[in-house]
Amino acid sequence: MAEAGYTLPVFACASAVAALHYLQTGEVLASVTLDLLEPAQTARLPIEQVAPLPGGGVLAITRSQPGDNLDLTRNTPVWAVVAWAEDVSSTNELLTIAGGFGVGWHKDTGQAAIYRYAQRLFHHHLKPSRPLRVEIILPQGRVLAERTSNAAFGVVEGLALLGTSGIAHPLSAPEQLDCFREELRQKADQGNLVFCIGENGLDLARSWGIPENVLVKTGNWLGPLLVEASLLQIKTIVLLGYHGKLLKLAGGIFHTHHHLADARLEILTACGLRCGLSLPILQKLLTQPTVDAAITYLQQVQPLKVRTLYEVILAQIQQRTRQYLQAHGGSPLGVEVILFNRERQVVAQTPGVTAYLT
Repeated sequence: MAEAGYTLPVFACASAVAALHYLQTGEVLASVTLDLLEPAQTARLPIEQVAPLPGGGVLAITRSQPGDNLDLTRNTPVWAVVAWAEDVSSTNELLTIAGGFGVGWHKDTGQAAIYRYAQRLFHHHLKPSRPLRVEIILPQGRVLAERTSNAAFGVVEGLALLGTSGIAHPLSAPEQLDCFREELRQKADQGNLVFCIGENGLDLARSWGIPENVLVKTGNWLGPLLVEASLLQIKTIVLLGYHGKLLKLAGGIFHTHHHLADARLEILTACGLRCGLSLPILQKLLTQPTVDAAITYLQQVQPLKVRTLYEVILAQIQQRTRQYLQAHGGSPLGVEVILFNRERQVVAQTPGVTAYLT
C-alpha cells in the first residue's frame, strides 16, 4: 500500500510555526504538530533548522516529504522567515504572508501563488498579538518550476503553495490507475473521448466548453489508458496536453512522469532532424534548458520551421501510439492530438481534431 505524505503548504506552515515559536520564546523546536484542517487530523513535522537572523527575524526550515508520490518537491527545503512588523498591513490584519524567492507569482495580478488552503493553515496556526510578517522561501523553487506546467496557469518564477488538503495522496501510484480506468469505463459509451493530461489540460478543455461526459483526466498513465480505451472499443481519443509533456509520446514514452523518463529535448531534436534542421541548430536545440526555450530559439532563427517541427511531432505521436497499441494487444484506435504551450495557447493540432470538438 502506497504511503501518503503532506502537501507543500503543510511544510511551509510548520516552518513558520517553528520560527514564530523561537521569536516568542527563544526555544528551538525539533518538531511541530499541526492541525491539517483538511482532513480533520493532526500531523507531526520535523524541523530541520531554526536560526535567528540579523535585524530580529527568525528562519526555520523543513523539508518536503510527499510520501510515495512521484513528486518533484521531494526533499526540497521549505524556509519561513518571520519578523515583527512595524506597521499593520494595508488590510489591517496582524498577519502578512509573502512569497519570497522560489515561490511563484501570477503574471496577471502580481500576487504570490499562495492559495486558499495554505492561507487557512497560516491563519489558523499563527495568531500573533502584534503585526507579524511571514515570508516563505523555496530555494529550489525556480529550478523545479521549469519542470512543471505552472506557467500554463500564469504562475511564473517558482512553485505554488497549492492544494485543497494537507495530505499528498499518491496519485501516481498503481492503485490510482484503477481510478482512472473506472472513469474511462463509465464514459466509454460516448464513443469519442478527450484525454486531458493533468489539471492544466482538464482546465483548458472545460474553458472551451467541452462536455464533461467526454473528458477523462489521465495523469501520467497514458499508455495503459490508451490500451484500455482500445479494448473498450472507443473510436477516437483526442489527447490534450502541454507540448512538453505529450512530446514524450513521440519518443515512445507512454508513462510521462519525469521521474521515470525525461528525454524531451532529445526527442525534440530528433524531430528537428526529421524536418531538415541544420546540425548547428540541432545542437543548439539540444542544449536549451526547456522545450519552451528550444521552441523560442527556433522561432528566432528559423520561424518557418516551427510549424513543420510541430507537424513532425504530431505525426510521430500518432505513429508511436499505433505501435504501442499493437505491441500491447490493443485494438485499432483513432488518435488526434492538441498541444498547448505555457501561455495556454494551442500551438499545434492534428487535422482530425475539428471533427470531434465542434
